[in-house]
Amino acid sequence: MCLYYKGGLGGRYSLSPAITGGACSRPASPACKSLREKGCPLVVTRGSVSALRRIIKLPLTPTQSRDCKERVADLFTQTRKGEGSCREPYSSTVLICLTLILLSSTLPAADLLLRNGHIWTGDPQHPWVEAVAITKNKISAVGTNAEVGTAAQTIDLRGRLVSPGFNDAHIHFLNGSLGLFQVDLFNAGSLEEMQKRVGAFAKSHPDEKWITGGGWEYGWFPDHRLPTKEDLDKIVPDRPVYLKAFDGHTGWVNSEALRRADVNGATKFDGFGEIVKDAHGRPTGALKENAQSVVTRIIPQPSRERKIAALIEGQKLAASLGITSIQNGMGSPDELSLYEQLLKDGKLTLRTNMAMTVTPSDDPKALETYAALNRSHPGPWLRAGAIKLVMDGVVESHTAAMLEPYADDPKTSGNPVWTQEKLDKIVQNATNLGLQIYTHAIGDRSVRMTLDAYERVHPQGKRLRIEHIETVSPADLPRFAKLGVIPSMQPIHADPESAEPWERAVGPMRMRLAFAWRDFEKSGALLTFSSDWPAAIDLNPIHAIYCAVTRQTAEGQPAGGWVPEQRIGVETALRAYTVMGAYSSFDENLKGQIKPGMLADMIVFSADLLRIAPAQIPATRVLLTILDGRIVFRDKSI
Repeated sequence: MCLYYKGGLGGRYSLSPAITGGACSRPASPACKSLREKGCPLVVTRGSVSALRRIIKLPLTPTQSRDCKERVADLFTQTRKGEGSCREPYSSTVLICLTLILLSSTLPAADLLLRNGHIWTGDPQHPWVEAVAITKNKISAVGTNAEVGTAAQTIDLRGRLVSPGFNDAHIHFLNGSLGLFQVDLFNAGSLEEMQKRVGAFAKSHPDEKWITGGGWEYGWFPDHRLPTKEDLDKIVPDRPVYLKAFDGHTGWVNSEALRRADVNGATKFDGFGEIVKDAHGRPTGALKENAQSVVTRIIPQPSRERKIAALIEGQKLAASLGITSIQNGMGSPDELSLYEQLLKDGKLTLRTNMAMTVTPSDDPKALETYAALNRSHPGPWLRAGAIKLVMDGVVESHTAAMLEPYADDPKTSGNPVWTQEKLDKIVQNATNLGLQIYTHAIGDRSVRMTLDAYERVHPQGKRLRIEHIETVSPADLPRFAKLGVIPSMQPIHADPESAEPWERAVGPMRMRLAFAWRDFEKSGALLTFSSDWPAAIDLNPIHAIYCAVTRQTAEGQPAGGWVPEQRIGVETALRAYTVMGAYSSFDENLKGQIKPGMLADMIVFSADLLRIAPAQIPATRVLLTILDGRIVFRDKSI
């Protein structure tokens, strides 16, 4: 911190733009530019010297005061040489600095100080600083080591990268947390490995009445087929098994599960989805979309106590990955009450936003209930100001609604869940009540229908969101920026490891705009990132950033990247996972950046994502996670 005096001994001393929001009297002058470049947050402009009493109340350490004297003296030298138009009496500068030195012993120390770092603030005006001080639950100072003062606890970053905490802007956190206690098929890679894991889980959990879990991928079955009940019957014939695909849109069950649910060749399902049947009309064991409910309706639901315990474990995992905020992409008042309980018990370690699920068959009056939740849960720990609509399914199972037929099945192009008329009405009613809207739209037809509905309510400023957008028409992509609609996307969904079934279904004509992050960025749309966990192969934001930057697997395949023209830079990806997450939930004045007054949510990395080669990103870990000014995760290496 330093002072700059402009005018004679009768001049007035006042705060700089960094503190008051005002402007330097001659901001274009070289001297004033130099002042800003040096990080001086205090400018002294023309006026009465009596205002000095206001200035000298500012707390500075002796180091800061010495720094003040040195910097202003340096600036004075510049002006003496004619390099600037601002002039000052040196004696006044010395007087001010010496006065501050005498008063600096009254500076209250911060609670926590991170120093010697490479700190990316997310603030375009001051993107990089060396140190940050935290007092209570907020950031109290940023700048050089000398500028931020002292603290009760200091952590030497040794040059490590720091960023705002990750904000996972689309997640299903309760389901993901419950999944930590179920069969884990993520990264299994083959039918044989999945069968091995299911068998091992069944053997180690003999008292579980149902074997449940998920994480399987469409490309792991022979001949591009869907899973069958026989695949599971040979492993677990005597207990019901239900396993979700990694995207959550297809279920895989065994014969015992179908028997208990009374599902057979005569069973019909008229909703959105399908009970897949073979050539003889018999259920195969694959259930698409909402048809999963024919089995899930009879699966015993976990108790409230088990849900709470699962959320606590999920929070531990999130903290280890640097996630400090989440936005649940589906929810209910009952689920919200779980987070309320954690907050009441002092066990909530994630800032949580929840969108309430709304289906075409729901009572329209439910919106009024959700509007009341919006008013009673304004944040910063719990926010409930949004609803979630689902327009379609997923590409791999041909349930995403496309403008043109699927390349590998020309008989279908998928169907939307909502009619345009009903969609228009729910969007109008929700926005009239002040509710934000998230709409799941993966197929380009669903994206267009959603944009049409949004456009009719004049969406600018409402921060309406479209989730996923795996395909989009070239004519519709520019509409996001024009309408102020947020493209909320999941880089991990474009991991080439699971891309083959997706690419086969979409076909070459639509590939150029597959997960079109770069085109969205160039259009001026406000790109926001998330995981969609557990409908994703990984919760880790660092893995997602790697996918966004390289469009490659962790092994570096394919060479050059999958649809490489849609790659984006590391800083863009980091911003989409931090700054834009806060913006997407109307929290940009509370979090998402590292600057004074913001909530103290930040993370420290093992390697500098912005300096290392992209191939090194997957090996990077989070070493420290700070939430609300408290350390909630710390690696032993820091």
